[in-house]
Amino acid sequence: MRTWTRTTAWAAWTRTKRCTATAVLCVAAMAATACGSGTGTETRADGTLSFTVAVVEPDITIVPFLAAVDAVRRQGHDVDVVELAAPELAIEGIALGDYAISAEATGPALSAIEQDAPIKIIADVVGNQWALYGRPGVTSCDDLDQRPFGIFSAGAVATAMAKDWVRTHCGADRRPRYLTLGGSDVRAQALASGEIDATPLEVADAVALGSSPEPGAAGLTKLADFARTLPDLHPQTVYANADFLADHREVSQAFVTALVREHARINARPGHLERLVRRYLPQEDEADVARVAKRYRAARLFDAGALTPRNVQGTIDFFARAGVIGRGMSARDAADLSFLRAAS
Repeated sequence: MRTWTRTTAWAAWTRTKRCTATAVLCVAAMAATACGSGTGTETRADGTLSFTVAVVEPDITIVPFLAAVDAVRRQGHDVDVVELAAPELAIEGIALGDYAISAEATGPALSAIEQDAPIKIIADVVGNQWALYGRPGVTSCDDLDQRPFGIFSAGAVATAMAKDWVRTHCGADRRPRYLTLGGSDVRAQALASGEIDATPLEVADAVALGSSPEPGAAGLTKLADFARTLPDLHPQTVYANADFLADHREVSQAFVTALVREHARINARPGHLERLVRRYLPQEDEADVARVAKRYRAARLFDAGALTPRNVQGTIDFFARAGVIGRGMSARDAADLSFLRAAS
């Protein structure tokens, strides 16, 4: 069993381009303590809890999570929100018990679970929102032979999906030339400007390309829609410290139920997602948010209760096939779906 200890990276909490968002989260969510000041979970004299949740550079996909945190606060609990630079930092904090709940990339969570970290996946953040886009004229994988193909990093889930597509769609002697270029927004710009010939993009950045002034943004080809080709893959999930779930089931259930209800409101009420973004991330451009939210709603990507034993296992199997984790992990090892079953 791996011993979970603090590392130098553990102290590297971020104040990057999202620092303004973090301050807004603290105010909008009416935190009783200073944002990022607390660790661990405490039971207060009146029986309510004081605990911390972590978010990773919050964007439109995380605002229902923040609304669920507010719902728990309205029950009298003191929930602190911290923002971190990478999902690995959230995973380490959850494993150590410093954070109760977080939501981001599934791969790092599965890697930690494989090493006996006390972590359980409990809900979905957003469905598989990734698609693979190519420049005008690229219609197949063979067209990308030795051509520049943008990726985020070797271990990113989008990279794993893209390489899986290349493996199954390219001829045996044809492969693109992978270039590490950073986030989805950076790669979208590189695709529009002709610096690369293909890359996987998130919904928000694919939508942004539609209004890009770059000549190369017109006529891009969607080579693969991973939501359709990998329906059992859930790249972004909510996960929690297993001891917190066991010791505080009522609060854990309140959070999951609130999250499921927020996702249902997004699908049922046009404009609800935009209202959440205005509340929690008011610095975002309203016109951009409206376009992106429309695409999310049309694809019904928000469904916190979408996880099942089958698609959790499918997600595990994908990451095993991609070499992120070894084989042999079961859905029961990785997830506790009892909170979703009880949500109403």
